[in-house]
Formats: sequence, C-alpha cells, structure tokens
Amino acid sequence: MGLILSIETAIAVCSVALHREGNLLGRLELHQDNVHSQKLMPIIDALLTQGGFKTNDLQAIAVSSGPGSYTGLRIGVSTAKGMAFANDIPLIAVDTLDALAYGIHQIVDPKDFIVPMIDARRMEVYQKVLDGEMNEISVLEPLIIDGSSYIEYFDRGKVFFLGDAVSKIKNQIKHHNARFLDMVNSASSVGKLAHKKFMMNDMVDVAYFEPNYLKEFRVITSKKNPLLL
Repeated sequence: MGLILSIETAIAVCSVALHREGNLLGRLELHQDNVHSQKLMPIIDALLTQGGFKTNDLQAIAVSSGPGSYTGLRIGVSTAKGMAFANDIPLIAVDTLDALAYGIHQIVDPKDFIVPMIDARRMEVYQKVLDGEMNEISVLEPLIIDGSSYIEYFDRGKVFFLGDAVSKIKNQIKHHNARFLDMVNSASSVGKLAHKKFMMNDMVDVAYFEPNYLKEFRVITSKKNPLLL
C-alpha cells in the first residue's frame, strides 16, 4: 500500500501529510509560532482519523531533517523516531531545502534555478541552489545575503527564491531574472520525496539519526544576570 506519514516542523509551520504510493491523501497544517510541542501529535491523530487509518497501517514515517529551527527539528524528529520505533517501521529523512524546492520544480524550466531558503536571523539564510531538474548546483550552507548574491546565475536564467527568508531578501536582490515566491515548507513535498526514497529503500537508522541543525545550538546568557539563561 505504501502509506507514508510525513512531518515538517523545520520552521514555524507545523505540517503533516499522508501519501499512498506518492499520491497525497490528506494534509493538515498550522501556521503559528511555537505550537509544535502541543499540536504535532493532535494533528497527526486528526489526519489519520480523517483518512480512516491507524498508526499500524503506516509503512513508513518521513521527517524533514533540516536545516531549520533547533526546537522545531528536535520535536519533529523525536516524534518521527518515536512513532517509527513503536510501530517497527522505517524512518525516512528528507532534506528540508530539497523538499521546499520540490514543490515548484515541475513549473521551472530546466535551465532556470531554484533557491530554497530558510531564515537564519539577520541577513543570513540557510540555502542551496538547484537547477530546474533538482540537481544540486551549490551545496547547503549558511549565507549572508547582499546585492551581489547569486549574480553568477542571473545571466543564465530565471532564479526562483522561495521559503520563509524571501521577504527579507527582496530589498537586497534587484535583478529582472529574480522571482520571489510566497511559498514555505510543507509536509506535502516531504512526502513526495519520501516515496522516492522508500522505493529505493533509502532509510535512516532510527536509533542514531539526528537532524541537520547546520549550526551548533547556543544558549545565550542573560547580560543582566549571568546566573540566568
């Protein structure tokens, strides 16, 4: 049956989706900050109930693996690992930026470029560059955006920017080939890529898998009282 539950919690969006053989059966999303810990399991239960399924009907769990919010990724991955272990089913990890880009690759010309990005505070973003056929052109890395960013791609085709960092880079990047899309992460795309991985038996070890935080998580000490965090 190939029934896969997908989880996306890398940014403020809390999103879950069900796919069968790569076809979307249903999706539930909450576009709110700081709700993952309270709402993720309830919307998973609601989605399964709506579809008439139980957890033991699932053949795999897929999760957005980062980069993104430390807290969001930790909650999403912990939930996915717990469900996979409890039901003795495979865990599939899907790169967060690949899933974001996959949402538009069918409408992009092969000679154009897709730049999925996630806000990393100030003018820094987590990003990579892919072509219209989802081939990776530049590797995942944090990047500080300025007016010269991506200049090497603009003369070769259109460059499609998408993700929750797009709103803050619009004033930095000015070029007629730049396209800014109001689109953020969704478990729908995670599930599409998860199906491909499932068919190739591309799973991760439930016990040892960790999300790609990209940057080390740091706790900032209070400047008023160094004893407070």
